[in-house]
Amino acid sequence: MAAAAACAPYGSWPSYGSWPSPLAAAHAAAHDGRPEYVGTIGSEVWWTEPRPEEGGRRTLVRLPAAGGPARSVLPAPWNVRSRLTEYGGLPWAGAERDDGGPLVVFVHHPDQRLYAYEPDAPGAPPPRPLTPVSVIGGGLRWADPVLRGGEVWCVLEEFTGPAPGDVRRVAAAVPLDGSAAGDRAAVRELTGDRHRFRTGPKPSPDGRSAAWLVWDHPRMPWDGTELQLADVRPDGTLGPPRTVLGGPDEAVAQAAWAADGSLLAVSDRSGWWNPYRVDPEGGPPVNLCPREEEFGGPLWKPGLTWLAPLPEGPVAVLHGRGSSLLGVLDPDSGDLVDAAGPWTAWQSGLAVSGTRVYGVAASPRSAYEVVELDTATGHARVVGARAPDPVDPAYYPEPQSRTFPGPGGREIHAHVYPPHHPALRAPAEELPPYVVWAHGGPTDHVPPVLDLHIAYFTSRGIGVVEVNYGGSTGYGRAYRERLREQWGVVDVEDCASVARALADEGTADPARLAIRGGSAGGWTAAASLAATGLYACAAIIYPVLDLRGFAAETHDLESHYTDGLAGPPQTLELRCRERSPVARADQITAPFVLLQGLDDPVCPPAQAERLLTALRARTPAVPHAYLTFEGEGHGFRRADTMVRALEAELSLYAQVFGLDRPDVPRLELRTE
Repeated sequence: MAAAAACAPYGSWPSYGSWPSPLAAAHAAAHDGRPEYVGTIGSEVWWTEPRPEEGGRRTLVRLPAAGGPARSVLPAPWNVRSRLTEYGGLPWAGAERDDGGPLVVFVHHPDQRLYAYEPDAPGAPPPRPLTPVSVIGGGLRWADPVLRGGEVWCVLEEFTGPAPGDVRRVAAAVPLDGSAAGDRAAVRELTGDRHRFRTGPKPSPDGRSAAWLVWDHPRMPWDGTELQLADVRPDGTLGPPRTVLGGPDEAVAQAAWAADGSLLAVSDRSGWWNPYRVDPEGGPPVNLCPREEEFGGPLWKPGLTWLAPLPEGPVAVLHGRGSSLLGVLDPDSGDLVDAAGPWTAWQSGLAVSGTRVYGVAASPRSAYEVVELDTATGHARVVGARAPDPVDPAYYPEPQSRTFPGPGGREIHAHVYPPHHPALRAPAEELPPYVVWAHGGPTDHVPPVLDLHIAYFTSRGIGVVEVNYGGSTGYGRAYRERLREQWGVVDVEDCASVARALADEGTADPARLAIRGGSAGGWTAAASLAATGLYACAAIIYPVLDLRGFAAETHDLESHYTDGLAGPPQTLELRCRERSPVARADQITAPFVLLQGLDDPVCPPAQAERLLTALRARTPAVPHAYLTFEGEGHGFRRADTMVRALEAELSLYAQVFGLDRPDVPRLELRTE
């Protein structure tokens, strides 16, 4: 652990942005990512965990029931990650064999095949494939598995041609005996492909029913989904499905079976995602805890969970506004008791074993880690994925969650991270530079938790403010609907309102404001440069830059996303001219760095290249840098990529804000 720097003598305080910091870009990269997909096999806890230093792979981790530390089950190059709809989904499932040992099935990222693995079997045989290799289009992909008898029930995504839309998705049963490894015909399809998108079927405790979610273009899963139910026949086939909850204007985020056979679901029919007991015959659902809080979130990937029934009747739930807390709900009385502990944000994904609940949580002083709650005693503790502090925690910032006024008096939620150093401060008359961070999605949100990428800047004297602009989740359906047909307007206005408010109150230097974002946040950053003269520079990361191009070039899941974000297809040409950074390149005058993965199927490099072509048509061009990364897709996963990206971003700020930063390689800004 690094010691705090010696306190500078009075009168010689270094300027904001020039502070020395022991927190290197390599530290932030090594701690990037979080554990995901927690599950249980008997009394053991399993999850996936990132390995940025191993090419960005995800490994499967096991916490032995007999005690001892958690350990990686699969060595490199095994990579447990699905590419279903490009964003993936639950990539593994497990069960106890007759001899008590674990049987695990998982998706291996490079070939997207399902594999079975028995780590305790005699001789420790390697994983064996369960599904065939396919080279048609994007091949075969699998996600959201559950073990049922001698089969794996899951979602099958099958590409039928080279275009992103040449795809069908069904629920399928894969035999565990390996007979489908060389024969696609051995895969048993459980449903047809009438619906474009779906989650995997979840059998009831008695095995007589199965439930899943479906939706179709142009809806996204937070717009409207349907909960479908079907009988499971004695031969393992499914009867005709019937919709028991949801619709075009009601988003069901999750369904789960309680131990007594009752069907629970999370729906936003009240305007907030609340937990319901569902009548299998289609009668009115019963809200188990009517609150103006979110007990669910955006279903970006199949297999996400916000509630988990315990065997004796209570239900573990995630709930809150902006951030999620873990609570235990009595479904009969509606009483809700929150878990004690320092964790202020729990991510989607809960698992249960007996009286114990497992999830992934973080706080402003701790990154995401696997936490166990014993509901019998109320005691909670960290059981895995605890990341050691690479530097003295005194260098970490303290977030301030605030609400700012926006246009028309609307509220804007944000988390402010002021510059912070344990031994330094800036001259009293100086205001700090600030960077506005626009999150991706845009149907997503950010909670106030420890992020070493933020601390990398704040420990050097650069403030950060993360804005949950209109359209973000966590604040009810009306808040996220603010962005409907207003993408490039409301998000830009909300970020600008927060930045101006910080400048007006004397928190930030109005001449040294920047904006950065990735994916949809990259759109907001670039659109903000074109629409406002507020920012001195921007970091634009694997962005959307062209509405028409995005609709035509992106993956199937988001190919109609612009219908809700910008308007129906007949208005897209107009909206593109009005809002797309590519169409408004002549209005971009501030320097920027553009960071792009060359293997990105969501926001392909063609978008970035069109913006650069438009900018370089001017003489001289706006100062800019374009950095590309081989082998990176949508979201950087490799440690070396993240180091280069962070240092390039800091160099941009140093050059534009006039900061003394000889500790990072100088980013070359081009003007041609």
